[in-house]
Amino acid sequence: MRTPFRVVDFIVDFLSRQEVRHVFGVGGANIEDLYDALHLAAHGPLGVVAKHEFSAATMADGYHRAAQRMPVVAATSGAGAMNLVPGLAELRASCVPALALIGQPPVSLNGRGSFQETSGLAGSMDAARLFGQIAVSCERVEEPEAILQALPRAFAAASAAPGPAVLLLPKDVQQAVLAPWDSPVRQAAPERPSSAAADRARAVTLLRSAAERQGVAVIAGEGVARADARPELAALAAALGARVAVAPDAKDVFDDRDPRHLGIAGVIGSGQVQSALEQASAVLLAGTRLPQMAGAGLHDHLKGVPVVCLDPRPPFLEPHEDLVRLTGDLREEMRLLTGELLAPGAGLQQRNGAARALVDNLAAQQASAPSAELPHVPDSAALDMTTAARLVGAALPERSTVVSDAGNTGAVTIHHVGVPPGGRFIVAMGMGGMGHSFGAAVGAAFATGRRTCVLAGDGAFFMHGMEVHTAIEHRLPVTFVIFDNRSHGMCRTREQLFYGGDYSYNLFRPARIGDGMAAMFPGLDAVTARSAGELRAALGRAHATRAPALICVETDPAEVPPFRPFQDAIAAGSHRPLNQGVVPG
Repeated sequence: MRTPFRVVDFIVDFLSRQEVRHVFGVGGANIEDLYDALHLAAHGPLGVVAKHEFSAATMADGYHRAAQRMPVVAATSGAGAMNLVPGLAELRASCVPALALIGQPPVSLNGRGSFQETSGLAGSMDAARLFGQIAVSCERVEEPEAILQALPRAFAAASAAPGPAVLLLPKDVQQAVLAPWDSPVRQAAPERPSSAAADRARAVTLLRSAAERQGVAVIAGEGVARADARPELAALAAALGARVAVAPDAKDVFDDRDPRHLGIAGVIGSGQVQSALEQASAVLLAGTRLPQMAGAGLHDHLKGVPVVCLDPRPPFLEPHEDLVRLTGDLREEMRLLTGELLAPGAGLQQRNGAARALVDNLAAQQASAPSAELPHVPDSAALDMTTAARLVGAALPERSTVVSDAGNTGAVTIHHVGVPPGGRFIVAMGMGGMGHSFGAAVGAAFATGRRTCVLAGDGAFFMHGMEVHTAIEHRLPVTFVIFDNRSHGMCRTREQLFYGGDYSYNLFRPARIGDGMAAMFPGLDAVTARSAGELRAALGRAHATRAPALICVETDPAEVPPFRPFQDAIAAGSHRPLNQGVVPG
């Protein structure tokens, strides 16, 4: 490492000691010193330059969700900082920890109308106030020595909340020389104490009573995946004889081949799942607060039945006398509940004795389980979104990651793309930003080194699809599947179902995305698949290599996805007839 030792050198050294391996961002004059320090560090993190700061934040998002590693984002001042806002908002809404290092003009120019000034002085915008509303913590570092405490404090705050923590770093502070210092040890992950025994005993009593009547239903959320608690969830469900629904962003947390699997809960779910949940005598929330997307239509029912919530955060439910919260470590809470339910004399051990064995061997069983069989689709079959999604899911390698984008594509993916054994499913349900999947897939591939598959619409591609180039630059094993229905599909469907139906602001002129990307990036396997056979062949080629690939699937903009509000409107006959409309010419 060069001497003298600068603030940015301290930052890189600290990140290395925390075992941070990647920094995602976009360069610029007021953050270039950090990239210089990354380059000079002998064993420091790899700097990954995205095409847009939003995508840098989504790379951090996918990086953490895929492997629970602490991500770091770096961006410059001005528009670079502003472009981070929606990405950091998703991190905050989805409780994803991250450290954001944002460059600022020099302190010496504060209040003087400097280019991209956000000091809050002389009528300028105040970046500290802005990011203070988005992040779990935000601090402006205006003295070089302050970094010695501010950086560890921000790193710890991001993990504890969890969510994004922001440090605003003026350029002259970044360049300043630091005096000798004592190297900090690696930050320990915050420990979450177990819940009170009295609360757990009450939860056991409520759940046992419900299990002996109409039964218990479980709604499992993404927290189960982040805690790596899938075996514990399955064992607890077996101990209760419970059926399990999953939140839309948690379809990988419970084996969909298990006869107790109900399906997707919430607005992307089905009426059958809703009915099954409403018939339960008690509901157990595991790793979810039951936000609207996962609990729409269910909240009134839950006012009248016992609810046990396993999550450190309070659920989105009105308090009532039979609501019990267990806020400790999710894996440990589920293990303790299972143990007490199966304890001698508990009354459930004979009926559900198999659950005890599940605690020890379920993880191995799930990892080696065969993929669900797909009904035969002839090679000559034309492709709609549902058929294509099923074919994509059937072709995924074991342990690969599926990243879904928003809109109609997201609804189809959540329902019809199976997650392979040992795999992970990622979708942004906090802010639901279009184009999130492209950066998230890049981050997930960096985190795991395994094949990652994006499913996104052409509208999302036009927003942030150039992160395909980042995957090419780093030769990441990412398969980009673009459903091209020549529209913002969900907006188009809403026009048809809920408004006049004889107009559209959301249809596009046709674009040859597959051909265009092949021409733009020589060497990228980019094709358009128009039949089941062509899609199978393209997926086979992509997954046989370590290289990125892009497959465009042309679909009908009139296709309606499995989204409950849409299906309910069609069933009620309260919509105008669907039509494809005219693509603007």
